[in-house]
Amino acid sequence: MKVARVVGQVVGSVKHPQMEGWRLLVVRPEELGGLSGGEETIAIDRIGARQGERVLVVDDGAAARLLFGSAGPIRTVIVGVVDAAELG
Repeated sequence: MKVARVVGQVVGSVKHPQMEGWRLLVVRPEELGGLSGGEETIAIDRIGARQGERVLVVDDGAAARLLFGSAGPIRTVIVGVVDAAELG
């Protein structure tokens, strides 16, 4: 799992059938402390995350298939909202 911040939303008129009904959000990975941790990616939102929120993402196709129960074209999934993080 990784921590990321929601930075945008993807809008499309046509989606793969397994993605119907799910929102696609743009997330930017973060390191603890708020620094950028990598390039932006698109994630399926399973929890109703909002713009600017810190979220937990699973970036593994096998884990995504466990969550969705299929072998669709899904790799990155938002699975939680980060309320607080503590080091040490």
